[in-house]
Order: sequence, then C-alpha cells, then structure tokens
Amino acid sequence: MTQLSVNVNKVATLRNARGGNNPDVLKVALDCERFGAQGITVHPRPDERHIRYADVLALKPVLTTEFNIEGNPNERFTELVCSVRPHQVTLVPDAPDALTSNAGWDCVHNMAHLKSLVALFQEHGIRVSIFVGTDIENIRAAADTGTDRIELYTEPYAAAYAADREAAVEPFARAAEEARRLGLGINAGHDLNLENLEYFHRQIPFLDEVSIGHALICDALYLGLEETIRRYRACLK
Repeated sequence: MTQLSVNVNKVATLRNARGGNNPDVLKVALDCERFGAQGITVHPRPDERHIRYADVLALKPVLTTEFNIEGNPNERFTELVCSVRPHQVTLVPDAPDALTSNAGWDCVHNMAHLKSLVALFQEHGIRVSIFVGTDIENIRAAADTGTDRIELYTEPYAAAYAADREAAVEPFARAAEEARRLGLGINAGHDLNLENLEYFHRQIPFLDEVSIGHALICDALYLGLEETIRRYRACLK
C-alpha cells in the first residue's frame, strides 16, 4: 500500500506568523501519526521561514512513523540530515528564495554531486530519494547516482488534470514504469490533493509514498485533521 507522509511545513508557517508555539508543530505531527499518517515530512529552508532546524531536531526522537527530511543539500542541510539520521532524505534543487519547489534535478549535469551525496547519506543509514521530472533519460541518470528512490514532481500533472487527466498522467505513468524497471522506489509529491490523488494512484498503484502538505492542511481547515487524513488514506487504497 502506498504510504501517506504529511508535510507539516504549513503548520510551522502559521506558528511563525505570530511567534510563540501555537500551533504546536510537534503536537500536530504526532496527531497526524495518531490519525493514520504513515510518515511525517519536513522541508527546512535556509531562512527557516516555516520549519526551523530546531523543529527537525525536536521531531526525530518523538516520531514513531517514517521521518522524511527534504531540501536543497547545502552544507548546513547535509550536516543536519547526517546528524538526525531520518529514515529518508529527499534531495530537492530549490533555490534559497524559492516560494516552493518548482523543478526536479538535472541528474546528468549534476551526476558527480548527486553521487557523492547519495553515498554520504547511505553511509549514515539513510534512504535517499531524488526529486525529478518525467524525462526518461534523466530518470536513468538518477538511477546511475545510486539513489534508492526518486520522487516525481507532480505539479504538471495537477495543473493539467482538469482539462485531460489521461494526458496529464501519461508521462508520469511512463516515467514510473521505467523507474520500476531500473529497480528504483517511487515517491510522488507537489500539488496532489483530494481531487486528483485517487486517479494518479490508480494509474501508478505501485507508488511507495506520496508526500502532501499544503492541500492537506487546507482541507483540514474545513474537514478537521483526522477526517482529512482518513480521506487521503482512502485515495491510496
């Protein structure tokens, strides 16, 4: 069964807007686990505008499900991940001033860099996932880095879903099949929601994990966190 990892960045954004510790990121993460999430994802950025590095350190000892830390592997990020040793690190090539992740790695041109990072994290017992688009040659290059998994960047699918969902999912299904042939695990994330997730999963039922934050937290404002997680889990059955 495909696992649901809840990204709690938006909870931290709300907390940081007023200072203090309301909402409590640790409590929300633990509640997500209690309500059925099978993992927690955080994406600390250099300016710490949502998840802070201190949050990452505080979360590790209390979480009981899979912990995924994603981000651009600069020196500080890399040191944090090697220190915390989460179950998974997801390498994302976002610029420091990026509003949100908006592209995957060019694995061909970054091959040496990615190989070095993959080896380093794996030496620390951490599973590695590389954030990529659907280009087949690029996915083959990702496999050459030695990574354990890829994470498909699904914003193009979400943007095209309403107009033609079959056309929207086709490159992702093709990319996922190639990744599976190469022996890679397959994650997916970015703009997946209650409208488009079930169909995406039906077309790629062998996904290992989806990571969802913004849409899930928005839905929780209306449905409540427990019901929202139940509905996302139902999309993955």
